[in-house]
Amino acid sequence: MENIVEKAHALASEILAGEVRGNGLPFMGHPEAVAAIVRDEIGLGVECEAAVYLHEATRRHPEVDISAFPADVRTMVDGLNRISTIKPKDTRLEAENYKRLIVQYSSDPRVTVIKIADRLEVMRSLLLFPKASREQKQLETLMLYIPLAHQLGLYNIKSELENIYFKYAYPEEYRSITNKLLATAPERERLSREFIEPLKSKLDAAGIKYKLKIRTKAAFSIFHKMQVQKVPFEGVFDVFAIRFIIDCEPDRKLEQDLCWKVYSYVTQEYTPDTSRLRDWLTKPKPNGYESLHITVRNAQGSYLEVQIRTKRMDDIAENGLASHWSYKGIKSEHTLAQWLASVRYALEHKSTEPADMPQAPTGEIFVFTPSGELRILSPGATVLDFAFNIHSNIGVHCVGARVGGKAVSIREKLKTGDVVEIITSKNQRPSQDWLNWVVSSKAKNKIRQELDAALRAQAATGRELLERRLKNWKLEFPSELQADFIRKEKYAGIIDMLAAVGREELDVNEIKEFILSRHQPSAESQESAAPETQAKDGFASSSDDILVLNAKNVKGLQYKMAHCCNPVFGDDVFGFVTRTDGIKIHRMSCPNAARLIERYPYRIQKVVWQENQSSGEFLATVAVSSEPDRQVMPSIMDVISQFRVSLRSCVVGSNSRTGDDEITLKLLVPSNGELDKVISQISRIHKVVKVKRI
Repeated sequence: MENIVEKAHALASEILAGEVRGNGLPFMGHPEAVAAIVRDEIGLGVECEAAVYLHEATRRHPEVDISAFPADVRTMVDGLNRISTIKPKDTRLEAENYKRLIVQYSSDPRVTVIKIADRLEVMRSLLLFPKASREQKQLETLMLYIPLAHQLGLYNIKSELENIYFKYAYPEEYRSITNKLLATAPERERLSREFIEPLKSKLDAAGIKYKLKIRTKAAFSIFHKMQVQKVPFEGVFDVFAIRFIIDCEPDRKLEQDLCWKVYSYVTQEYTPDTSRLRDWLTKPKPNGYESLHITVRNAQGSYLEVQIRTKRMDDIAENGLASHWSYKGIKSEHTLAQWLASVRYALEHKSTEPADMPQAPTGEIFVFTPSGELRILSPGATVLDFAFNIHSNIGVHCVGARVGGKAVSIREKLKTGDVVEIITSKNQRPSQDWLNWVVSSKAKNKIRQELDAALRAQAATGRELLERRLKNWKLEFPSELQADFIRKEKYAGIIDMLAAVGREELDVNEIKEFILSRHQPSAESQESAAPETQAKDGFASSSDDILVLNAKNVKGLQYKMAHCCNPVFGDDVFGFVTRTDGIKIHRMSCPNAARLIERYPYRIQKVVWQENQSSGEFLATVAVSSEPDRQVMPSIMDVISQFRVSLRSCVVGSNSRTGDDEITLKLLVPSNGELDKVISQISRIHKVVKVKRI
């Protein structure tokens, strides 16, 4: 049978010759990588390797004749080809139904396992695909292949798929969590060393051979717990577990006896939380998982999760039941058949997954257009959100929808599996109420832009009227008086005031009376101006108010904000001890953070902001992309003037590819909260496409 792999490889090489992937390398690299995963990482037989090559050849060239290959190989190829036709836009099914369709096409259970291996290779090579295709593959991986890998006990593959998905779907959060894991690794190693020290002599005296392993929770799982429990990274208590891996013969009774003996030693030394005892030795999980879990408290009051299992159990836990037939290099057709029978059972019966199994981090819902195109929306999304998700113009003119053929309003909340047909009218325009009926940032931003455009049109009318009247009255309305009038009447800004004039809500005679009254300012108004000026002048100060705490070993050294990421008060930060410049403060999500933490852990200094900020200023850089429009810059200046922010510099360029204006602002801000407000307000300006902090 060995030569069927060579024959299948030769056939695929001939058929796929000249075809390339996105990076220009031969397409044959894909089936070769998948075959390696099937063979080396999962442990399937030569028939499965051959099926991988024949699948890629016949999927792209259906006319290829594979009748010379064994019937079971041809059956697997047919199943793989059928699964390849499943696209969310073709089926209009929920995720569970997608999985059922995959199972239906997998008359041989090995087909599903091969498909998971195929998806793993695709995710490892995700950058080769265009952006739209990457997003589709991420969604399919989250909906289909991660749950399937979990269901079949392929835990290593499941964890890798989750982390790749997390890396691309939430890059900022991924970078922050992985950097924190790097930074806290020495602490975990210290806890592990202190934990085993008092147990060594007892285990040695009992003749128990073991290996200690630190199991760190995957970044995706940590992120999921942070969201579910609404806690920061530091609030996730089971970031890592200490695992005993006992080396003994694979005899079930012997294995269980040794595991319970180690358990007794651990609970004699440390205080156990019996409510968290998980005994999967006596009754293994349906997917074959065997282990003993207990949470204990050490003398310092720290809680640690301890997992106790044998080497055989650990192989199964890491690689799934597939490791049964490859244990210690011995492959058994009988154990392979047993495992495949368990795979078939798991596929045909909806498994009960743990309640804390990570799902979509934000609980997205999956909704379809009438043509079957799948759209991902946030929880609580309405018909309006869906309309703006399709296209901004459709959202602006949306008057309702048909969901499953039934007419509904624009406020109707959607659920996964809904098929939505949007109804529009050219006379429809957004109102302020719409902001209460949408949850997506895209919809909110576009609605605000439309409302802002209407407001500016009214303001233009108001400006024209006011200027004409002032000219007739031979009066001037300088910016200082405008600011006083706006404060007095409590308008949000000059645009709001002029729009009120344009809507005839504000009589221009009121402005005339205000100007005339200010020709002879009172002593009281003069006195009130002084503290305002003083407050303004007194706002700027150095950043000396920011404290670097827990820095005993570097007391007296100066610190600086790193220019690569420009931290601002309130950011999640760490310190890096430099050779010549004291401590450099970096954001935890800084692009350089991972390299610094990994290469120089001994120079990483924990820093925290003082509890209450007083009057510091920090330099921050904001990049704005906008459609070419002369009104954008004045609007940005108007926004900046409304907050405790000062502009240091402004550079305006042009994007030759998109034609958009690229504006770089350097701002002095007191905190990240104030900066977030500025970014939020700038994003609402008409013609602004994108705003981000850099």
